[in-house]
Amino acid sequence: MTVFAFAQQQEPAQALATELGTACSIVECHRFPDGESCIQIEPELIADSCVVYASLVQPDNITLPLFFLAHTLRDYGVQHITLVAPYLAYMRQDKIFKSGQGVTARYYARLLSSCFDKLVTVDPHLHRIHDLADIYSIETKLVRAAPAVSNWLKANVSSPVIIGPDSESAQWVKKLAKNSGAPFLVLEKTRRGDRDVEVIVPQVEKWTDCTPVLFDDIISTGKTMIETIKHLLAAGLSAPVCIGIHAVFADAAWQQIKQAGAARVVTCNTIPHASNCIDLSQVLAINI
Repeated sequence: MTVFAFAQQQEPAQALATELGTACSIVECHRFPDGESCIQIEPELIADSCVVYASLVQPDNITLPLFFLAHTLRDYGVQHITLVAPYLAYMRQDKIFKSGQGVTARYYARLLSSCFDKLVTVDPHLHRIHDLADIYSIETKLVRAAPAVSNWLKANVSSPVIIGPDSESAQWVKKLAKNSGAPFLVLEKTRRGDRDVEVIVPQVEKWTDCTPVLFDDIISTGKTMIETIKHLLAAGLSAPVCIGIHAVFADAAWQQIKQAGAARVVTCNTIPHASNCIDLSQVLAINI
């Protein structure tokens, strides 16, 4: 069961292959001057079943090569392809928000379902879509990062209080707090745009003896965490540890969060980034 991956994701793909006890093959993706791409695999590593590792960050750049890769593998005789996509894109647009829009979460699910036989992913952003089976027609396995994050917390943070930035984060914050035996609170957030948010922080003075841990599933622009850090520091709490499952970090978000006063910024290795400290390779391998 060879693991195929693109060069930019070689490190986590190799870690997964090591857990599976198999080879990791890096797919060559050649770009022609006109912008078209050509996929080349190692045919000698083909088997009846294989794994494709592709975290779907910047999905518009990776999806078409991924589509070509899946069909190339089929042409070389692969019968069953498991897509391991630790970060699953196109879960945000899960309904029509404005007239004239479409539900891209469903369209993207149809595309991936047409290429692969199974999908393994980590904590997708499920909101109005409650189950991946509602939009994916293939087998899906949802891996939870909370146990690994809890283990990291126990080993690295003393007296934590887990803080979620909004109601959508509550599902993850509650599990993390339960697993780590820590108290938690969930803030209120008003989003005015992609990069404009307002955070309402409740009375937090009673937590001044704790280490605040800001936790969210996706850290994108970082505006929510930055606003929360400012409120917590103004209330007299210590510099918070910021933890995210998926390190999207749009623009200069990582640096801006650190500049705002975060003691540390930590993520899982679902998207390759310098902040990756929590390895999910073992739990991914178990679910393949």
